[in-house]
Parts: sequence; C-alpha cells; structure tokens
Amino acid sequence: MSVKLGVPSKGRLMEDTFAWFAKRGVTLARTGSDREYAGAVSGIDGVELVLLSAGEIPRELVAGRIDLGVTGTDLVREKIPLWDEKVEPLAEMGFGFADLILAVPRFWADVSSLDDLDAVAAAFRAEHGFRLRIATKYHRLVREHLQAAGVADYQLVDSQGATEGTIKNLTAEAIADITTTGATLEANHLKILSGEPILRSQATLFASKTSNMDQAVLTKLKAKLGL
Repeated sequence: MSVKLGVPSKGRLMEDTFAWFAKRGVTLARTGSDREYAGAVSGIDGVELVLLSAGEIPRELVAGRIDLGVTGTDLVREKIPLWDEKVEPLAEMGFGFADLILAVPRFWADVSSLDDLDAVAAAFRAEHGFRLRIATKYHRLVREHLQAAGVADYQLVDSQGATEGTIKNLTAEAIADITTTGATLEANHLKILSGEPILRSQATLFASKTSNMDQAVLTKLKAKLGL
C-alpha cells in the first residue's frame, strides 16, 4: 500500500506546495510535459503523487481516492457538507491566503455593515418586487454566514467567473467572493462590508477520513514533515 498525495496541478499553488514539501525534505516533481499529470516523490518511500486541480481535491478526499490533499480552506468548507467529519486538517501551509468577503457598490453610502445590508435588502424587495441578488460561487458559506447574521431578504445567484463584473452587468446588486489584495474590487468600484470576512482561507494539507491509507507510511510522512 501507499499514501496518495493530491496537490494542485499547475500555477503558483503547485509551485508553493512543491517548495513547502522540499523545505521539509520531501521532493515533489512533475514528470513529462506540462500537459501530463504524472509526478514523482523522493525523500520518503510509499508516497504517490497525484496532480489534480485544487477544486477537484476536496471531492477526491471525500471519495477516498486520495489519502492526503493540498487545497484551500474555502474549497473544502464550501464543497464538503459536514467537512470536519470527512477530512482532517493536518497543517496550514502559510501561502494561498485569501478572504471570502461581501462587497457592495461604493456609492451605497449608507451601507457599510451586515445590519445595513439587511435593511437595504428589505427595502429593495419592497421597491423592486424581487430579492436583492448576491453573486457568488460560495453558496454554502455565504448562506450560513447570512443566516447567522439574521439577513433574510436576498437570493444567491451563481457566478463561476468575473464575479466583480456582475453588478456592472446588472445581474446582481452585491457579491461574495475571494479576494487577496482588494485591487479588483477597487477597480470595479466596490467596497467590502465591515467586520470579519466570511472566511479566512489558506492552502492547507488535509487528510481523508474515508480512505484506507497505509498508517505506517502516514506516520513516517508526518514525522518527516514535522507534524
């Protein structure tokens, strides 16, 4: 048996993941061309590298097809119901930082908090005959956050890309999205509501609770990584 380790297959997340493991004496390498998803592991025996998109890793962890996976906290908590019953965070990795935030048009001068949004949402429905629309791809996390805050008069509309542009395109009145610097929000004349973000996310090493992994290999890997 071996331990299957799923990591992002391209971009900055892959590079930072490779560097994180390398600092701890485990070398991950992509083999073949950039179009191939084959990899190799050295520095420890019994670990198999699986290259996947970051968005696929939560699903593969839950299915037990990989034993360990590197992905964002936001993706795990959004994609996996009762996530903490199905995966276990082993290490926050110190990169891939992003906040899931709520933002509204900058010209909404009287809206700066969730309480303000709740009041505006009620008035919006009375005036327009439909609920205020919030564009997002994080339906579970946003719904839970708004329910906890007592915000009710809204509807979530799906957005899988260019969420910041939905307000300009008149398909939403507010957005909930991941941001790192806030520059894209600023460029689209949006402002973040005050208070804590919906979620502070970063790249994290997760272990599946459903896979049948080799516990002896896992113990050796954790010792190697200092976990």
